[in-house]
Amino acid sequence: MPELPEVEVTRRTLLKFIENKVIKNIKINNPNLRFKIPANFKKNVTGQKIIKVLRRSKYILIYLKNDYVMIAHLGMSGKFLIKNNYSKDFLKTSYYSNEFSSKHNHLEFLFSNDLKVIYNDPRRFGFFLLDKISKLHVNKFLSKLGPEPLGKDLKKDYLILKTKATQRTIKTLLMDQRFISGIGNIYANEILFLAKIRPNKISSKLSLVDIGRLHPSIGKVLKRALKLGGSSIKDFKSSVGEKGRFQNEFKVYDREDLKCLRTGCSGLIARVVSQGRASFFCNECQN
Repeated sequence: MPELPEVEVTRRTLLKFIENKVIKNIKINNPNLRFKIPANFKKNVTGQKIIKVLRRSKYILIYLKNDYVMIAHLGMSGKFLIKNNYSKDFLKTSYYSNEFSSKHNHLEFLFSNDLKVIYNDPRRFGFFLLDKISKLHVNKFLSKLGPEPLGKDLKKDYLILKTKATQRTIKTLLMDQRFISGIGNIYANEILFLAKIRPNKISSKLSLVDIGRLHPSIGKVLKRALKLGGSSIKDFKSSVGEKGRFQNEFKVYDREDLKCLRTGCSGLIARVVSQGRASFFCNECQN
């Protein structure tokens, strides 16, 4: 599933191409995504100007001039593809013709500048919903999200307070969107490696030294991943077909039985599966 860096890369790409553009028409090829596309979707979106494109956790929020917001989630395999309506080729890429099947093009947005934005999702776990701007604070997907891990919202004191109050493992807590927004399995593994903390360590047992390493590690890993365009594992590419490169810098994720990359460590990377999620960690330098 795309995590914060991949969703943010997608958001920035969309913003570049569709901000202040008018949606001339929408073609709904298949309304049956994770949730059925609302019956009023086409009526309330067609003819509207895109005011801004924001991100909250793993959700893309597309603000319209009529005070509606499109809430988009990429699910496991969702992606936006951008092309000129009069061209067969997607902008900056020919990936689509080689790797993406048009039978998974569920929505097609045609803009006033003859740009077409296609939502392609083979597994159909993604979704599009509509809500009023005035109601976002009570939206069931957005209202209970934790602080954003980038910027100044995530405080060290918050981590101390929340970790001391739970007996869950620290990796489970990091992936809880009510605790921190946007972190999934890949980045939780990488963050904990940088912080020298084992994924299965009980959160309440983290020391102040642990928290002191964890707090900056969250930002460092996510910012580096964002700079490299995210991680291309299986399905992810940016909206213009460009693969991310952070997977080339994985320290633990998907490196089972390989030598630890931390300078001076002779440990090996272990893999443990719990609740259907694989955790990767160094058996020597993560405590």
